Amino acid sequence: MMKSWFKSGTPWIWLNAAAVSTCLIMVVGVLGLIAVRGSIHFWPGMIAQINYQEPENPAQTLVGEKIETSIMPSAMAKSSGFVMTDSEDSLVQYQMKVGNRDINGADFRWIQERYIKDLTYPNELMVVERREWGNFYGRLVAVKSSGQVIASGEQALPVAQEKLAAALVVFKQIAHLEKKEIGAINYGLERLRLKQRSLELKNSWTDAAKAEVAAEKAAYDVDYKKYQAQLAELYQKIRADSLVLKTESGVEQNIPLAKVVRFFQPNAMGVFAKIGHYGSKVVEFLADDPREANTEGGIFPAIFGTILMVMIMAVIVTPFGVVAAVYLREYAKQGFTTRLIRIAVNNLAGVPSVVYGVFGLGFFVYILGGNIDQLFYPESAPAPVFGTPGLMWASITLALLTLPVVIVSTEEGLARIPKSIREGSLALGATKIETLWRTVLPMASPAMMTGLILAVARAAGEVAPLMLVGVVKLAPTLPLDGNFPFLHLDRKFMHLGFHIYDVGFQSPNVEAARPLVYATSLLLVLVIVGLNLAAILIRNHLREKYRALEG
Repeated sequence: MMKSWFKSGTPWIWLNAAAVSTCLIMVVGVLGLIAVRGSIHFWPGMIAQINYQEPENPAQTLVGEKIETSIMPSAMAKSSGFVMTDSEDSLVQYQMKVGNRDINGADFRWIQERYIKDLTYPNELMVVERREWGNFYGRLVAVKSSGQVIASGEQALPVAQEKLAAALVVFKQIAHLEKKEIGAINYGLERLRLKQRSLELKNSWTDAAKAEVAAEKAAYDVDYKKYQAQLAELYQKIRADSLVLKTESGVEQNIPLAKVVRFFQPNAMGVFAKIGHYGSKVVEFLADDPREANTEGGIFPAIFGTILMVMIMAVIVTPFGVVAAVYLREYAKQGFTTRLIRIAVNNLAGVPSVVYGVFGLGFFVYILGGNIDQLFYPESAPAPVFGTPGLMWASITLALLTLPVVIVSTEEGLARIPKSIREGSLALGATKIETLWRTVLPMASPAMMTGLILAVARAAGEVAPLMLVGVVKLAPTLPLDGNFPFLHLDRKFMHLGFHIYDVGFQSPNVEAARPLVYATSLLLVLVIVGLNLAAILIRNHLREKYRALEG
């Protein structure tokens, strides 16, 4: 009975089902962990005030947010060096985010539950998110303007909110002037310098050219001085106001509003206020630039760089992959050479991605990029233009990495098209190229989109090759801006995958960066899913459009 049951194949069916179910559970579990840890990062946590006293140490008051709880068995605690009594079965510890790094020297601290004398959540405790030095925890004492106290006590909070709103408007104006207006002037001056150098190399640096360049520089200087005057006025305005907060130890700290992103009192916030705060934090995460060594702020440059790189990669890999597949299936003589090429294409799909990165660095960047600089950008020497890692080389390297996937998928789609369709088209008087272009390729387009979906999914998550051919920790400018030629393929860029690696493993403040790793991972998954869904919708549309021809 058992022997016949095994021969029937039923055990293997159940084994396969169990394996698939286990994989699905693991995938859902990982995604669930990332989603939960990533989404709660933006929720305002309660701020505790703790009276804490360790043996043989003076009592102290701690203010901070409870981040994590650790329960350690008594035996393990003793082996770790903790003093445990016989009545204690376990050691409970809390990781507290105490902030005030410029005063305490660290953002986080572990405390033991058994030494907590009192724990309360006063409504007046305030969290101040700063552009530097992380969060500050304390009580609002007063608001100052030009060094003079203008509000204190109960009047301090509404005045502080009003002043912060005005300061944020000024901060945006400053950012616009520095990044857009003055940035455009600096870009224009650099182009003028390269133009002058180019004319000098061509021995065309005439008096007329000198006068033209001098006139353009003078125009830029006039605009620069005008913007500098505006900046000086705005900086004077934003630096005038400040908050005075008192820490748990009684130290009063003066915090300029120019350094404040937001402040709030989480213990006094209701549900709807916390939801509003959560939404503003999510918007900041998606739309702002990073700060504090990428451990705070937003990740918009990384989102932008990832999507732009994947789109350029798709534009490059699709035509090359389709042309290669069409040649192998429709034109090449089927024999030993063709089989050898197919084997090579399949083997390329198994090459480690870092090898592609090394190849991209050596061939694309140093050889192609160096020769391009010598031929077309001699005026930039010794500074490289395309002879250094950048967006274009990263996109081409990933296009090469994902090329086998597109070739194999397209070739399989071409192989599924019945030979009778080709013969019928030729019998009606169409040429081979017309048959291919108007009949065969449209019917194979769903397979092409399948290859593109797989290519996008792999390219968006790759990190190792990008570390060699273009990605950076922090890009000062985006590859796409308002300066001609608008799309700057030579610029370096940020990437979500590398951002996760950098924040998680290279951050100087690992504890503060950990929640951001989960949030960024969740966003990377959503970006890949979004790109794939768009490709899937196009594929399904094409499949329905040409279903009648297949029948």
